[in-house]
Amino acid sequence: MSFFGLDCVKRTERAELERRLRANDRDYNLSFKYATNAIKTSKYNAFTFLPLNLFEQFQRIANAYFLVLLVLQVIPQISSLSWFTTVVPLILVLSVTAAKDATDDINRHRSDNQVNNRKAQVLIDRKLRSEKWMDVQVGDIIKLENNQFVTADLMLLSSSEPLNLVYVETAELDGETNLKVRQALPVTGDLGDDIEKLADFNGEVHCEPPNNRLDRFTGTLTYAGQKYPLNNEKILLRGCTLRNTDWCFGLVLFGGPETKLMQNCGKSTFKRTSVDRLMNVLVLCIFGFLAFMCSVLAIGNYIWELNEGSEFTVFLPREDGNNSSFSAFLTFWSYIIILNTVVPISLYVSVEIIRLGNSFYIDWDRKMYYARNDTPAEARTTTLNEELGQIKYIFSDKTGTLTQNIMIFNKCSINGKSYGDVYDYTGQRLEYSEHKDTVDFSFNPLADPRFVFYDHSLVEAVKLENPEVHAFFRLLALCHTVMAEEKTEGELFYQAQSPDEGALVTAARNFGFVFRSRTPDSISIMEMGQQRSYELLAILDFNNVRKRMSVIVRSPEGKLCLYCKGADTIIFERLHQSCSKLMEVTTEHLNEFAGDGLRTLALAYKNLDEEYFNQWKQRHHEASTSMDDREDKLDQLYEEIEKDLLLLGATAIEDKLQDGVPQTIEQLSKADIKIWVLTGDKQETAENIGYSCNLLREEMNEVFVVSGHTLEDVRQELRNARTSMKPDAADNSEFLPEETLGKAVKVITDEVVDGEYGLVINGHSLAFALERCMELEFLRTACMCKAVICCRVTPLQKAQVVELVKKYKQAVTLAIGDGANDVSMIKAAHIGVGISGQEGMQAVLSSDYSFAQFRFLQRLLLVHGRWSYLRMCKFLRYFFYKNFTFTFVHFWFAFFCGFSAQTVYDEWFITLYNLVYTALPVLGMSLFDQDVNDVWSFQHPQLYVPGQLNLYFSKRAFFKCALHSCYSSLVLFFIPYLALHDTVRDDGKDVADYQSFALLTQTCLLFAVSIQLGLEMSYWTAVNTFFVLGSLAMYFAVTFAMYSNGMFLILPPAFPFIGTARNSLSQPNVWLTIFLTSILCVLPVVTYRFLLTQLCPTINDKVMFKVRLAKATPPPPARRARIRRTSSRRSGYAFSHAQGYGDLVTSGRFLRRPAVSLSSGFTHAGRATTGFSPMGRSAGYSPTGRPQNTKAPDVEVTSLQMFRMIRDPAL
Repeated sequence: MSFFGLDCVKRTERAELERRLRANDRDYNLSFKYATNAIKTSKYNAFTFLPLNLFEQFQRIANAYFLVLLVLQVIPQISSLSWFTTVVPLILVLSVTAAKDATDDINRHRSDNQVNNRKAQVLIDRKLRSEKWMDVQVGDIIKLENNQFVTADLMLLSSSEPLNLVYVETAELDGETNLKVRQALPVTGDLGDDIEKLADFNGEVHCEPPNNRLDRFTGTLTYAGQKYPLNNEKILLRGCTLRNTDWCFGLVLFGGPETKLMQNCGKSTFKRTSVDRLMNVLVLCIFGFLAFMCSVLAIGNYIWELNEGSEFTVFLPREDGNNSSFSAFLTFWSYIIILNTVVPISLYVSVEIIRLGNSFYIDWDRKMYYARNDTPAEARTTTLNEELGQIKYIFSDKTGTLTQNIMIFNKCSINGKSYGDVYDYTGQRLEYSEHKDTVDFSFNPLADPRFVFYDHSLVEAVKLENPEVHAFFRLLALCHTVMAEEKTEGELFYQAQSPDEGALVTAARNFGFVFRSRTPDSISIMEMGQQRSYELLAILDFNNVRKRMSVIVRSPEGKLCLYCKGADTIIFERLHQSCSKLMEVTTEHLNEFAGDGLRTLALAYKNLDEEYFNQWKQRHHEASTSMDDREDKLDQLYEEIEKDLLLLGATAIEDKLQDGVPQTIEQLSKADIKIWVLTGDKQETAENIGYSCNLLREEMNEVFVVSGHTLEDVRQELRNARTSMKPDAADNSEFLPEETLGKAVKVITDEVVDGEYGLVINGHSLAFALERCMELEFLRTACMCKAVICCRVTPLQKAQVVELVKKYKQAVTLAIGDGANDVSMIKAAHIGVGISGQEGMQAVLSSDYSFAQFRFLQRLLLVHGRWSYLRMCKFLRYFFYKNFTFTFVHFWFAFFCGFSAQTVYDEWFITLYNLVYTALPVLGMSLFDQDVNDVWSFQHPQLYVPGQLNLYFSKRAFFKCALHSCYSSLVLFFIPYLALHDTVRDDGKDVADYQSFALLTQTCLLFAVSIQLGLEMSYWTAVNTFFVLGSLAMYFAVTFAMYSNGMFLILPPAFPFIGTARNSLSQPNVWLTIFLTSILCVLPVVTYRFLLTQLCPTINDKVMFKVRLAKATPPPPARRARIRRTSSRRSGYAFSHAQGYGDLVTSGRFLRRPAVSLSSGFTHAGRATTGFSPMGRSAGYSPTGRPQNTKAPDVEVTSLQMFRMIRDPAL
């Protein structure tokens, strides 16, 4: 159950074409029968639980089969077994499953109640009343306060902020933590918080019906005879959190299951593992084989009755009407009962116990516990563990999943010097994790305490009043669209519309250039303790084509200057020719930054002539008010003024990856798992992160970018990519190598290509690629690549990509994400994993497994997943072996008992065989067995590949198991039969009776299957040993007890084997027979495995051999030297930046309430304030004697003296 009720519920059957509602009019709105805000995800109540649950359980073929068997067993004419042999295990199975279902449903009820009983302030009868969430209805007006969750989908009416703005955090919806701005209509904003005005508000809303589009809303408000358009900027969605806004009022448009959050949850499907699906097929085959065996025995009975049966009628007279045909008919059903153990009901109980145990291992794994957030890993389902060992495709979100969604100012290049790296005394670059000496910003009382920087030489350059460094940070403090909030003096909070902007302004703040406040026509900053106000004359806004933004400001001294920041390729084209050599040095630094996976920006400025600017401003005004080609005219003006720029330097921001992401992706790639990143971010962002996390690598042969805007363009780009990878590849999809499954679904097989390739595809191109006529073309090309990145994808497209791979590839898929926009993808995949981080809990609540960090995925798959799959496959192989062997002995015995449906074993042995004697040993193996430990599993990720290929359990493995059982049953029947034939005891008394034979056969069987279990087990523990030996001891204890005189005297019909155990098991020849039979059963297995290991060893055999040679825990893997990469590819400007914020800033619509009075409180640091001597590359010093990063010769020094402040001598 979701924190906000994010669970799929039944959609209303009525197709709603348009939503109509009236504010403060419940009677009118109730006539449309809209959904209330209540959430219901539970399945049962106290009255319906028992009948509904039993109905669901008996829909399983096996349960229904055993119910039929129970009915057959109460018919005396055909039952040769007591009813308790079936009813005891059946009741146990039903009880265990019912208890599990009841527990799950109780948790759903609790979650429902938790959400539905939250309190909201609702305007009812002209008063604000505290109502439960579930009682809120469409058309109600609700008051929200700061940090409260949005109750339902609301139309914003008014707020406490200027211009009726509100700030919302949408992390629960899209995983993004930066705040979004919403604004009410002016006509409703005038209502304010006046309860009387709000109660009199009777506006009517006509809008779209419930849908799952998070980024779009269309509707109209009719109020006071006027119509007002509504769009997404006027809507607050359920799942958002109100931030930095004291209060707001909203009108409920959609409630409960009709909210966009709920509509986005995707279709809930019952997930079953590939092992489950195979089991269903095998069980049907077993049913067919059971019917075949019973038919053979029934025919045998018919023939025997005709030929031999008449001789027995003297002392076994037949009932009237019983002839050979009727006897054969009864025999068929009798053998159905006797041979039912070929499909044992205990199999399903054991499977559930094994899955539950392996789920607990995930929950208890301390190595998947994230201490910082106190978040353990959680297996939210117990039915999919073994599927974790078969994953072939991983679909991952980016923001919040691979990255932390935290931007950090990491490095920079200023006037040809690189800052940010730290070196030791030998000149070797240190990792930040090895260097604890961070820069001390205590000289700056306005510094952000969370900001960390390691290179002391940069702050030293600031203190020494280096003009280029000052100009660099002045640009960062002025050229942006960030809003500052200062509720108490000195405590600054920045609201940035992109994390990049926030990181850059925060860096400038810490280095002494503090952005304090802004108005539509001014920017106030604190420069090294001095308050300065710059006149903001123009903002040349960012867009995806320009990839840069500029501001034109007038300094307090009256100087006009244009500051520009943007993608380096764009800025370099617009530089003055005097910057050519500085540009070369900066380019080298940019390549280094990009090689480290950092997001880079180039910074430049230009002094403007007053007269020219006035002319340009007039033309700018004319262009901005033009009705024709406004955008083109503005772009031409921007191009005109943004030229002949002077280069200042470049910044490098780290879009901080989660810990261990590159290593995890590398490990998963070695395990032959393909990773696709599906992100809503822009192409540059996604590519940059792809390189940072080793998904894309410089060593790849080629990375294809598909960005066509038409169907044919996309088709051609995909074909060109495929031809580059495999020149002889067929052009048309009908030539695909494929095989056909049921319902004529084509399965695309993997194509082998030389080299490694990557594919990047844009959202608009993906829309064409997912069309029916193109999907195979896209899938074929994508599957030939090592890594795939899909950019600008919608939540629906994420699910479509997953469904496409599921449909045409015989592979198990896993989707991992952290936001509500990932929910549909998570539900579509075979396995859904939620990241429980700072970006919300929506993905977690819809997932099958959850943990806090992406790096835990390798442990989930390579350790827990592989072990779970290995254990389940061993369990199934062994379980079928022991039960087939048990059952086939009955089949052979039928030929020696006149096909009379006489059991070869004692009834109590039949009842306890699966429940007591063999239950714990096989469970011990299935819960504790491991071929190699977790360290070896990480060192050899290739161990994961057999699971992807279904090598451990398949139809072939099943038939080999059946043949092995057939051989074992022949040995177990005929060796004891021949050993007891015409045999006497030591004292001359007869031992060749039915009861002695039954005892000997069942004892041989138990020893044989126990030894076979020992051969299957790779990892012996004290528990396993206790279970195996304890089960054998239990068998003898129970046997001697049940075959004792006392039990016979208590209930003679139930315990007929009086004295058999002490008579038979005291004979040496009986024990010799047991020994001989056990040896003959396992000898072929040992021989086969020895030859297989010697001649065709598997990867498991090879690694286990290495483990035996090591004799101890292997040493930790050698730490890899960090390779410093250089790269020709660099990231573009502010990838998460959106167009239009410049206009919003200059219009004043964005502005918050006035800040408190600005005072510096700044400790001035001049040239003589420090005794620090800069060292390291950025100081131009190297202990090795080799000058590092000294200024390039002949680089023109840019004069920036006009930026030097005239300081008060008293300071």
